[in-house]
Amino acid sequence: MTSTSGIPQDLVERLGHASNIIVFTGAGVSAESGVPTFRGQDGLWQKYDAEDLATWQAFERDPQLVWSWYDQRRQMISEVDPNPGHAAIARMAAVFDKVTVITQNVDGLHLRAGSKDIVELHGSIWRARCTRELTVYDFHECPLEENPPLCKECGALLRPDVVWYGEPLPMDAYERSHEAACTCDAMLVVGTSAQVRPAATLPLVAKHNGAFVVEVNTHYTPISALIDATLIGMAGEILPELLDRVDESMGHSEEAPGTTGGVKERSGV
Repeated sequence: MTSTSGIPQDLVERLGHASNIIVFTGAGVSAESGVPTFRGQDGLWQKYDAEDLATWQAFERDPQLVWSWYDQRRQMISEVDPNPGHAAIARMAAVFDKVTVITQNVDGLHLRAGSKDIVELHGSIWRARCTRELTVYDFHECPLEENPPLCKECGALLRPDVVWYGEPLPMDAYERSHEAACTCDAMLVVGTSAQVRPAATLPLVAKHNGAFVVEVNTHYTPISALIDATLIGMAGEILPELLDRVDESMGHSEEAPGTTGGVKERSGV
């Protein structure tokens, strides 16, 4: 099932029967807030060499350079706001019995939007980890007061608490995500390229275990033909409308007087 100009009613009804839902998000969601993606036409890796910035070897070679880049990213992210897609995802907690947000994004925008149950598969740019004791700290100093920053407990270098190239996902985050994918009723896959493994396998795990899996993206992805439905368009446009219609179908809200309840036209990309 594919839609480029509206949300099919049978899709709305299927989601309306779900009680345990996962929203699995990628860089496309944050791109609508102005955060550059990594793989798009204006992606960060188009301007910088990943091996110079996002590997342990690069950090060992030049921690000041790596932290300068992350400091720039943190300042950029601090200046943007969660968009209507983030807000709709946060609002899902009032519609479904259980909502788990699994995100590949490190920008913290889901938390700022009000989502509560969040699994950050790739870590957070707003945390730092001691390279000696491995202690993780909330780290919102922006811009940096010293570069590179040092652990206040032992004086060792701090590193961003994010997953770099060549590093495994945090075991607890991945295990929790995999378990959630095995037990959910439905999954919304929003703004992800579906190219980064093992995270990209989670929608297929959910599908294999009987979940209704819907993709929301501006383009087709490698999983589009393997799941139940793809909605082509911007998350900030599709998700608020989808949530309103699911909420209405579940009897949580009534249509406002004078409205027709129709689907807004939306051109596909």
